[in-house]
Amino acid sequence: MRVALPSSGFDGWRSGVGQVRPLLPKLKKPFMRLLILVLLLLLAGLQFRLWVGEGSLAEVHGLKNEIAAQEEELVRLRARNQELQAEVMDLRDGVDALEERARRDLGMIKPGEIFIQVIERKPPESKPAETKR
Repeated sequence: MRVALPSSGFDGWRSGVGQVRPLLPKLKKPFMRLLILVLLLLLAGLQFRLWVGEGSLAEVHGLKNEIAAQEEELVRLRARNQELQAEVMDLRDGVDALEERARRDLGMIKPGEIFIQVIERKPPESKPAETKR
C-alpha cells in the first residue's frame, strides 16, 4: 500500500540530481589542468601578498610594535614636560627653587658660608695582561 506525501516542490530537483554532470560542458583534460594551474598561481600570489607584500601581516605587526614604542615615548615625554613645567612654575614663584638652582648649577654661596667640594676618586681601571712574544 502506497501513501501519498504532500509535495514540497523539490521533487523535480531530486529526480534531476544525476543529471548535473551532463549540464556542464565537456571539458578536455588539458583545459582543466590549465585552469587548476591558473587557480593555484592566483592562490600563491594572494598568499605572497598576505605574508610578504605591501600591507602584509608582518608589516602590520611591525607597525603595531612601532606604534606601541612611540606611545611609550610619548608618555615618557609628557611626564618630563610636566616636571619641567612644575620647575618653571617654582622658578617663577619661589625664591627657594631659584636659590637651590643657583647653588647646585653655579656653585654660589651665601656670605658667611664655607664651600667644600668633595671629589671622589675613580677606581683604577684594570688593564688586560699583555702577552709577551
